[in-house]
Amino acid sequence: MKIAFDAKRAFRNFSGLGNYSRTLINSLSKYFPENEYYLYTPEQGTEIVGFPPNPTSIVMPEKFLDKKFSSYWRTYMISESVRQKKIELYHGLSHELPKNIEKSGAASVVTIHDLIFYRYPELYKAFDRKIYKKKYAHSVKVADKIIAISEQTKRDIVEFLGVDESKIEVVYQSSNPIFNTKYTQSQLSQIKEKYDLPSEFVLSVGTIEKRKNLLELVKAVHHSKSGIPIIVIGKEKEYAKEVFSYIAKNQMSDTYFLKNVPTEDLPAIYQLASLFVYPSSFEGFGLPVLEALQSGTPVIAAKGSCLEETGGKESIYINPFNTGEFSEAINMVLGNSELRKKMKSHGYEFSKAFLPETTIKSLYTIYESIC
Repeated sequence: MKIAFDAKRAFRNFSGLGNYSRTLINSLSKYFPENEYYLYTPEQGTEIVGFPPNPTSIVMPEKFLDKKFSSYWRTYMISESVRQKKIELYHGLSHELPKNIEKSGAASVVTIHDLIFYRYPELYKAFDRKIYKKKYAHSVKVADKIIAISEQTKRDIVEFLGVDESKIEVVYQSSNPIFNTKYTQSQLSQIKEKYDLPSEFVLSVGTIEKRKNLLELVKAVHHSKSGIPIIVIGKEKEYAKEVFSYIAKNQMSDTYFLKNVPTEDLPAIYQLASLFVYPSSFEGFGLPVLEALQSGTPVIAAKGSCLEETGGKESIYINPFNTGEFSEAINMVLGNSELRKKMKSHGYEFSKAFLPETTIKSLYTIYESIC
């Protein structure tokens, strides 16, 4: 089968959507090598270790105007290329499908990760919301199948976009297999020394923006009086200033922000953490929770979206805005070694359901059903 992808974010995005795209393409190439894979991207961008897999064909704009106006190329020119190459299936990996894909002769699939801009419109610019709504509406209308990365996202697609649920299939996201790597004590010591990490710490991974609620975590740790350091890894947005202000006001000098941490170092940092906390108000999947579970790290996450799906029954869920409840949960986990041991072992076992070799087979079954 000839299968093509919108691979822009696979080459250009180093976080959620990029990770999803790379893991999916790599897994298909590994477990279904008999197919031909085409990656459509305006440019390759920075070289990413282990991507793209071999063999795959990279398709980029060739004409001067297509290169100059790459967004137009992605929206209006890809379908004709798909038709000419006799591609049998096109998968939009991040909410979008090109115009006229339904006339290209290829079956089409689109992955919808979340509809957060509907739930929290105040977090997005009005112009961006308008563009998103238009793109999403087009994609779900013309796609032969819609992939939702969680049951929560499936419910949101039905609620906000009015799609019949029979058109939607849930295929959970996988994390990078690197998070299944178990590091030796020597390797862990090297990472600890490299980043000057304390012996015990609470870890937070994710963009530092209002929805992710890092400030509520900082408040909860301060209220807990545990004295445990906080290690934060994530891109800083305007909201970070609120976090820095609270830290300074309350003299929380043991809160550290790590920058430019390569993916290959992340599993060891997870494994060194005493506890991983993800208090985000709303997510489509919550990949860092899965990364923590695969690393054998106990997890506290927020109630109310998909995180209970990703974190399983043995993780602990809190209202991030209830500082007392939040800090109590932190103290409970840090103060009970048997509980941490149970959370680690059960979490790791639960995470196996999300291994690429499992999720990619579910996806491929969908591919076969529409081709």
